[in-house]
Amino acid sequence: MLVEQRKMHGNSSTIEVLLFVESRYKVDRKRIKKAVQVTCKEQGIISSAEISIAIVGDRKMQALNKKYRNIDKTTNVLSFSINEGSPTIMPTDKLRLGDVVLSYPQVIRDAARDDVLVDEKVEELVIHGTLHLLGVHH
Repeated sequence: MLVEQRKMHGNSSTIEVLLFVESRYKVDRKRIKKAVQVTCKEQGIISSAEISIAIVGDRKMQALNKKYRNIDKTTNVLSFSINEGSPTIMPTDKLRLGDVVLSYPQVIRDAARDDVLVDEKVEELVIHGTLHLLGVHH
């Protein structure tokens, strides 16, 4: 897995995007970073923050769904807020939002169904997952 850290500087805030992409999947990393940054800014995040984005395969996504949602199938996106589950003590220097996980094969199927580019669908789902972490639900 390739791990990238991206930061956005503006005013006194830094949005750090930790990006984990399984090597066989090709995604526009800059577009993902920008989608997270713009979404956080639009939602009024003014402090330093960190979010993790992972692009995985169907088997990994199915395993996450089974473990955390008791659903034995894949989905296109999952969000895991850092505030869910057992309490975690961490330094208070930045807001740790949590993790967004996308199934790349599912994204490809969704993009074909919706007649959009794969990168557009990735961006849409990254924004959707980020909004969930920020407490915005549909």
